[in-house]
Amino acid sequence: MFLLRLLSRIPFPVLYLLSDFMYFIGYRLVGYRRKLVKKNLRNSFPEKSDEELKRIEKQFYKNLCDYVVETLKLLTISETELRKRMQFTNLAAVQTFFNQGKSIIMLASHQFNWEWLVAAGSLNHPVDFVYQEQSSKLFNNFSLAGRTRFGAHPIKRHLVARESISRKHVLRGVAIVADQFPGKGRDKKYWTTFLHQETAFHQAIGQLAVLLQYPVVYCAIQKKKRGYYEAEYVLIDEPPYEKGSNRVVDYYAKATEKIIEKNPAGWLWSHNRWKKRD
Repeated sequence: MFLLRLLSRIPFPVLYLLSDFMYFIGYRLVGYRRKLVKKNLRNSFPEKSDEELKRIEKQFYKNLCDYVVETLKLLTISETELRKRMQFTNLAAVQTFFNQGKSIIMLASHQFNWEWLVAAGSLNHPVDFVYQEQSSKLFNNFSLAGRTRFGAHPIKRHLVARESISRKHVLRGVAIVADQFPGKGRDKKYWTTFLHQETAFHQAIGQLAVLLQYPVVYCAIQKKKRGYYEAEYVLIDEPPYEKGSNRVVDYYAKATEKIIEKNPAGWLWSHNRWKKRD
C-alpha cells in the first residue's frame, strides 16, 4: 500500500501517459479479453456496423486503462480536485429526500468511473456502499482505501440486509453497483431483456427496496473528457413496494441500458456478463 500511495502522487498527465502505454500493451499486443468484448458488443448492438463496433471497442479499452490510473489516483487526490473532476447534476433529486429525513437507495452501473462516484458522492451526503470482499488482501485494502477516503461506510455484500436494518437510524444513501452477473453462492436471479439479450440481474436489489421502503435513485455517469465525469441523479422509483415486487430491478435494468446506449464505450464490456442463460 505504501508503494501504491507513492505512485498515486504522480501527476495526472504522467499517469495518462502510463494509461496510453497500458492501452498499447493490453489492447494492441496482448489483446486482453478482446474476443469476449467483441462478442458482447456484437450481441448488444446488432444494428451497428463493424466500423462502429471497432470504434467503440478501441475507446472502451482506452477508458479501461484510464480507469486503472484514476482509481490509483483516488488514494491521494484532494477533495478540491475530485470535486472539480467528478461533478453531479440534479442533486435536488436526492437532497429533497434527505431534507425530509428519508434515506435512499442509490443504484449505479459499471460506467467509468464508478470508483470516483462512490468517493465523490460521499462529499455531498453520507454514503454506505455495498462491496464484494476480495480474496487478495492487498487488492481489498486498496479498493476500500480509495472508496472510504472521504467518509463512505463499507458494507460487505453478504451482510447488506442486516447492516441496512441496523443502520436505519442513519440518514444516508445506500450505494450499490449491481449490473454484473449474479453468480455468487445463492444469488437469486431476475431475468429480463437487456441489450437485445435475455439477461440475469440481482433480484436482491428489489428485495432490499421492499425491506427498507426507500426511494431509489439511479446515478447515470458519463465521461465528459479525459479525467472529467458527470453524474446525474435520476429518481426511478418510490415506495410503497409490495412484497415480491421486482419493479425496482426492471427500472434499474432500463436505466442502465439507456446510459449504455447513450455512451456505449463507457461500460465494462470485458466482464463475462452473459456467461449463463436461463
